[in-house]
Amino acid sequence: MSPTSTPVRAATKKATPKTTRPVVLVATRKGAWLFHGDARRKTWVADGPHFLGHTISHMVLDPRDRRTLLAAAKTGHLGPTIFRSTDLGRTWKEARQPPAFANPPGLPARSVDHTFWLTPGHADEPDTWYAGTSPQGLFRSEDGGVSWAPLPSVNDDPQFREWMGSAQDGTPDGPKLHSIIVDPRDPAHLLFAMSSGGVHESRDAGRSWSALVDGMQVVEGFDPTTLTFHDPHCVRLCPSRPDRLYQQNHCGIYRLDRPSDTWQRIGAKMPKRVGDIGFPMAVHPHDADTAWVFPMDGTDVWPRTSPAGRPAAYVTRNAGRTWERLDAGLPENQAWWTTKRQAMTVDARPTPALYLGTTSGELWIGRDEGARWSNIARHLPEIYAVEVAEVA
Repeated sequence: MSPTSTPVRAATKKATPKTTRPVVLVATRKGAWLFHGDARRKTWVADGPHFLGHTISHMVLDPRDRRTLLAAAKTGHLGPTIFRSTDLGRTWKEARQPPAFANPPGLPARSVDHTFWLTPGHADEPDTWYAGTSPQGLFRSEDGGVSWAPLPSVNDDPQFREWMGSAQDGTPDGPKLHSIIVDPRDPAHLLFAMSSGGVHESRDAGRSWSALVDGMQVVEGFDPTTLTFHDPHCVRLCPSRPDRLYQQNHCGIYRLDRPSDTWQRIGAKMPKRVGDIGFPMAVHPHDADTAWVFPMDGTDVWPRTSPAGRPAAYVTRNAGRTWERLDAGLPENQAWWTTKRQAMTVDARPTPALYLGTTSGELWIGRDEGARWSNIARHLPEIYAVEVAEVA
């Protein structure tokens, strides 16, 4: 090379981004299905049923490895258990030690009826999972879901036992511990909710807990200072602003902005003919001011159907100051189904889609943040839970 030559640098080879595709995980009263979508979320291929005839309350793919899949099952011959797959459902193994209460002396003995809720642990704790049960119990696994240990700070605490009420209290198919949340910034910061029994928070990885119910209303005639009467249906943390929580409650829709410990009822701005009673809640992955609910008929007899037989999602884009109805593509009338607390979710794409499962066994996608609804599947058993994940 001559002294006047300009050195030629090797071209930097840019990494080609991997294309991912969505998989929708559907848990039902009679088994589980995986719906594999193409990269554009246009076409779907059903994989299932898995565990046909078993009640599957929740199915979750671990976002930390996109490999480990857990399914909470209640089976006819094995009773309540958890199944685990490391190949996206091609093969399954039962947990060696599923959630079971310790039943220490001095407290009434309890047995797990079913595991209701599954939550992967923090990204820095790759093998940690949490599970909530009916009757209310909190469990942790530190080996990827193979074995589960009870958290005595909740399960065996006399005050918690009082708040939980009896096994006959709570929802029609039993009281639940649900909405287990791990703060993405701190693995020691945990939250969960109980139906009934309130919302609770730990800052020390579950060794101690404090109630988080200020501002929440209870059914008229009951004392809001008694946690037994508090019935949160679903609590969600905002991925883009972890200091904000949203809640769909037996008595309305709420928002909490830390450091405040007082919930603000934001459902009062919902249309009066619809109300702010329902079960599921979903929050936007990139915009903390945007959240969705799916109301049900909350009149005195609680028919648990869509209001007036006209189902719709409602979205707020300003943290609850106003709400907009999203029903394009959904049935216009005579649709008397509703949606359970785990059966609505949202993906994390730049323009996310909503996914909705119904009590009549239909699976829907709400494209463009719920603006346009179309059907993915019909004639499934009653849908208990819907989750979505991205796989390579």
